[in-house]
Amino acid sequence: MLNEERVILMTKLASYEAGEGKKNVAIGSYFRSDYIGWQVLKSIISATIAFVVVFAMLVFYDFEAFMTDIYKMDLLDFCKTVLIWYVTIVGIYAVLSYIIYTYRYSKARKSLRLYYRNLKKLSNMYDDKL
Repeated sequence: MLNEERVILMTKLASYEAGEGKKNVAIGSYFRSDYIGWQVLKSIISATIAFVVVFAMLVFYDFEAFMTDIYKMDLLDFCKTVLIWYVTIVGIYAVLSYIIYTYRYSKARKSLRLYYRNLKKLSNMYDDKL
């Protein structure tokens, strides 16, 4: 005889495993600091690449004017300004990434706790039957 409650719980668990569970199990396999650190590092690398691309686009947009002005400008001051913009943009991006990935990690862990609790409940249903 089929236990209806057990079938419903197994269906719920299988649905979780097929969908959201894959991502959450991957997140849950990391320690909190490792996951967040790795994601923030990837974000910093992405922000650096994006900054370089945007800066290059701005320079190449009016390259002739840039080349004529390069001899008139203070290059050290120009480099400081670019570096300040870089640090500011990447810093903001890193802080936002830290906040977002901390939230995602805690949400995944909470979801995994519920999943494991339901697995234990299912296991107990089988043990009670024996």
